[in-house]
Amino acid sequence: MAQKPSIPKGTRDFGQVEMARRNYIFDTIKGVFSLYGFQQIETPAMENIGTLMGKYGEEGDKLLFRIQNSGEKAALAPEKGLRYDLTVPFARYVVQHREELSFPFKRFQIQPVWRADRPQKGRYREFYQCDVDVIGSDSLLGELELIQIVEEVYKRLGINVCLHINNRKILAGIAEVIGAPDKIVDITVAIDKLDKIGVEAVNAELLERGLSEEQVEALQPILKQESGIRNQDKLASLKEFLASSETGLKGIAEMEEIFEELSIVNCQLSIELDLCLARGLNYYTGAIFEVKALDAQIGSITGGGRYDNLTGIFGLPGVSGVGISFGADRIYDVLTELDLFPKALQSTTQVLFATFGKEELRYALTWAKELRAQGVAVEVYPEPAKMKKQMGYADSKQIPFVAIVGGDELAQGKVMLKNMSTGEQQLMEFGELVKALKS
Repeated sequence: MAQKPSIPKGTRDFGQVEMARRNYIFDTIKGVFSLYGFQQIETPAMENIGTLMGKYGEEGDKLLFRIQNSGEKAALAPEKGLRYDLTVPFARYVVQHREELSFPFKRFQIQPVWRADRPQKGRYREFYQCDVDVIGSDSLLGELELIQIVEEVYKRLGINVCLHINNRKILAGIAEVIGAPDKIVDITVAIDKLDKIGVEAVNAELLERGLSEEQVEALQPILKQESGIRNQDKLASLKEFLASSETGLKGIAEMEEIFEELSIVNCQLSIELDLCLARGLNYYTGAIFEVKALDAQIGSITGGGRYDNLTGIFGLPGVSGVGISFGADRIYDVLTELDLFPKALQSTTQVLFATFGKEELRYALTWAKELRAQGVAVEVYPEPAKMKKQMGYADSKQIPFVAIVGGDELAQGKVMLKNMSTGEQQLMEFGELVKALKS
């Protein structure tokens, strides 16, 4: 009995319709990235395991896909792994190619990543990320441009979003003030789960991670912050809470500068200072971002932040960068749920030639070649089948026009162009056909 074909859990096939929609997302994002001077690179699907391990925190390390060696070294531990994200490979790339680059270096990358996660709605084991980073500058202009990019991308896609923003220095300051500066990683890993598991479960995890009951109690004003408070008011109250922490106050100053610059460029994006936003990745050191769709029940669709020394682990210390990643697969799900994909994406073909006989088919081939030279996307039905079958093919692919070639059209050196949406037909010469299809 033949084996039933299947794919691994957490992965998906994409047919022609899905690919047209995915390319619409990629092209939209690429277009905005290019407006700000970012240029594209690519890195390998696999990295040396030492490049990946220890960069994502204990939670992230558990989700790495390790590649089993083959041949003579099959019995040895895996030496390679599939990339978990695009940021760590980017840092490796910057260090390895630093003599060839001009800093600040502005790059974008659109490639798949892999995580050994439990598949569920909006969470896949293989998915695409669309990353944009600037490295080699600690200017907060980087954060400003990334927020503007978020605004423009989602404006073009038609998705209403809210950008949640925080600063790891503020979180470090909070850890200092409650007397647990050495527990900053434990605190961020735990409170990053707040939306998923709730306050009580986060409190329990904090206790398990070694915080005292007094320290957990001191965190409650942060964990139970009320919604609807203005960002400026949150920063003002934070200044009092963090008055004894130089690190925390520096984080507040950075946030104030970012908000001031956003007002200068008249940013209309909905932005919320979210003190419980932690982003569990250990390499973030400054501003951190997450973007959520307002009209769809799904997790973060974009996220990122500032990292001050990610290249240091590869031998190039003190190089600051900031970046964000657009989750193409989740964006796809949101656009599908809200029915926001342009209808014209269903087909790239503008006209199908339908013929009645062998001579008519050869005649259509010459027209098709000339039309393609004019930049018109053309298909020729491969055999002179019944007209109903050829029209059905055009309908199934949502091809807007059919050029019919029968004996009369062949004799006159013309075609009969049928508009598939209105049913109207018109006899045309070649020049008229080009004009009609391009208009």
